[in-house]
Amino acid sequence: MSRHTERPQTFMSRVLFILMSQVVIKLLGLVYRLVITNVEGFGNIGNGYYSAGYQIYTLLLALSSVGIPNAISKMVSERLAVGKYRQAKRIFHTALILFAGIGAFFSLLMYFGADFIALSMIKLDGVQYTLQALAPSVFFVCISSVIRGYFLGHQDVRVSGTSQVIEQIFKTTLTIVFVLMLVSESAEIMAAAANFATTVAIVVSFLYLLIYYRCHRAKLNKIPEGAPPEAPDDEKHGFFRVARSILWISIPISMSSTIAAFARVIDTATITRGITAAFADGIPGVPGVPTAEMLNEEVARLSGMLSKSDIITNLPLALNIAFATVLVPAIASALAKGQREEASDKVSYSLLVSTLLILPCATGLITLAQPIFDLIYPATNDGADLLQLAAVALIFTALDQTICGALQGIGRVFAPAAGLLCGAAVKVVLNMILIRIPSVNIYGAAYSSIVCHLVAFTVCFYLLHRAIPLQVRFGKFVAKPVLANLIMGAFSIGAYRLLHLFTSSNAIATLGSIALSVVCYAVTVAVMRILDRDEILQLPGGDKLFALLRRVKLYH
Repeated sequence: MSRHTERPQTFMSRVLFILMSQVVIKLLGLVYRLVITNVEGFGNIGNGYYSAGYQIYTLLLALSSVGIPNAISKMVSERLAVGKYRQAKRIFHTALILFAGIGAFFSLLMYFGADFIALSMIKLDGVQYTLQALAPSVFFVCISSVIRGYFLGHQDVRVSGTSQVIEQIFKTTLTIVFVLMLVSESAEIMAAAANFATTVAIVVSFLYLLIYYRCHRAKLNKIPEGAPPEAPDDEKHGFFRVARSILWISIPISMSSTIAAFARVIDTATITRGITAAFADGIPGVPGVPTAEMLNEEVARLSGMLSKSDIITNLPLALNIAFATVLVPAIASALAKGQREEASDKVSYSLLVSTLLILPCATGLITLAQPIFDLIYPATNDGADLLQLAAVALIFTALDQTICGALQGIGRVFAPAAGLLCGAAVKVVLNMILIRIPSVNIYGAAYSSIVCHLVAFTVCFYLLHRAIPLQVRFGKFVAKPVLANLIMGAFSIGAYRLLHLFTSSNAIATLGSIALSVVCYAVTVAVMRILDRDEILQLPGGDKLFALLRRVKLYH
């Protein structure tokens, strides 16, 4: 690997910063989902209603607001860099009007179209309450995204991070409080209350952003002393032209998120229809021909059981998203300077570290799936085998995240969407075939997810490899990491069984085996020398880590 012109610690330190912030947010999200899932009367059925409604919300959010912060920050920072302060301010005001209108439209669509979406599109009666509870959120997210983008354009990154943390703290707290207050109500009402907590938290975050903006408005609008006079703001910078420029930048950025959201909604729709068809003649363990109400409840239960795995796999994905986030500006900057080899190095290195990070997460979830479910879902611990399948899909999803970040960094903004579109098309077809088989039912969705993400990964990797040379050797990137994880997997099973002999506590045995497995994996990676000296030194604290490895004679 060539020596980077960028200081070794800088790139990975940025990765670590984003990684830690994502971990905090996702851990808070994990906490409230675990708590409400174990509330009596919520369980798998409540999870089913919660997830189905939230997927529709995510789709409308992707259509209305994803890409706004990046688009606004890019346009504002470009104007400020050349002293066009009046144009930067006009972009902000135009974006506020534009996305307030778009947000209001989708909020009203979600609220008044809730019955149609629930009963006709996804065919899950009860989801309409969740949709109506979430509807106002779309409007406030759109406005908040514009304000965040404006501050990012002024190089103020604190406000965005602080507002997201505030939002997540309120969301976690209020979700638990609202569900516990309605514990005597039906599962669909509790699910609606849980999602209404999201709306309240988003409003609180918006108010923080609004107050912050009003306190700093004078500073933002101040023109630096000695700045040359600007040309008058003529018609060519009018509302419609600026609005079109904003959309032209934000739409490609949001395309992958929009396709992913569409895929999840279609996934839900095919699951509800497939389960209904699979069990039309009888639900296993339930005598007689099922009624429409019984089928609806079974759909919600199985969908909720599937979503429990997603709650867990979201955390490893949050760890990995840091690479995709940091790769975009890092690669774009390197290519702008003509440093093609450095860009290639960053992509290859990120893929290697991403592989070493995500494989043990997947291996741990596969080998300890049932103990993990027993630990975190004591009230409803079924579906651990679905977690094992989700862990396989997790590998390709995470690697695809990193590759998509690289593709966006080199300017191939439509390539990630193309890969995801191919994967989503395959998933829809497989869902329609597999879920309708009674013996397969909800597991068909898990199998099709593996194929979906494998296809998306393959397409994106092929497009990336064509665009930029990658230093990906089979032994270093595949064979050694897989062998290290096989060793760790066998060790984790043995450690869990051994600990279980000495203690009757599943919590101690599970957490103890996870901790020991982490140590086993770290030692195995070091002994196998998967990372060379330069690659270790690029890690945060890499110099100290390498000194330790030299002290124990693993490196020279």
